[in-house]
Amino acid sequence: MAGDFQVRFWGVRGSIPCPGQDTLLYGGNTSCVEVRAGERLLILDAGSGLQHLGQQLKGSIDADLLLSHLHYDHILGLPFFAPAYDAGSRLRIWAGNCNGGIEATLQQYLQAPFFPVPLHRMAAHIRFEDFNVGDSLAVSTSVRVLTCGLNHPDGATAYRIEYDGRALCYVTDTEHPAEGQDEALVRLIRDADIVIYDATYNNSDYPAHRGWGHSTWEAGLALCEAAGVRRLVVFHHAPERTDAELQQLDTELQKRRPGSVVAREGLVLQL
Repeated sequence: MAGDFQVRFWGVRGSIPCPGQDTLLYGGNTSCVEVRAGERLLILDAGSGLQHLGQQLKGSIDADLLLSHLHYDHILGLPFFAPAYDAGSRLRIWAGNCNGGIEATLQQYLQAPFFPVPLHRMAAHIRFEDFNVGDSLAVSTSVRVLTCGLNHPDGATAYRIEYDGRALCYVTDTEHPAEGQDEALVRLIRDADIVIYDATYNNSDYPAHRGWGHSTWEAGLALCEAAGVRRLVVFHHAPERTDAELQQLDTELQKRRPGSVVAREGLVLQL
């Protein structure tokens, strides 16, 4: 529907898929977020949640896949994405600052001995779109996408998707500064309706993981307050984080910033 701007979560974990009794409520798949901006379909990251999204999409698709980076937990769903093998599908895959280019890099991953089905076996019409972090991406005439670099090993890209006067930001994987805020990131997310933020850790367990390239929900709150963001969505949960712990976090988050939420598989938010 024209004017409709919606986000749905298919994978909310970081590092590795984590199925089990303790992750039934929030889910155990790695990063994948579906965005509908009017008639446009955008997909943020290709973690294991992408396979489930592909099962739900009927027929051929026309979509833009925006990759934050190429660590395995963010691309492992790509070879299992059914629409990529549909000759009627059109898929544009975007990645920033990818040495050697996104196509060549994915070819290395999708070949023996790492995977038995090579990239060229995907029958969809696929266009690989390399860009420099900081560029604006020409996704369509109605959807504007801005980018920003993130503090993560090997680099990563944050995205701001603007449509019909509203803005959604996707900020994973990143580590917050020791003091103050990342001013480039503050500018990117300024006055956004929703910011999806890497909160792998919290203030108590972060010190043991300093330098690993991930942040905390407390830092996400401070960042959103500094940038005037309307709603924070806590994302990229550590694989060991249980449903009980995430429910407790959700309660605390509602107290600290009403309207904000902990991401779970199946969650749908309207902007």
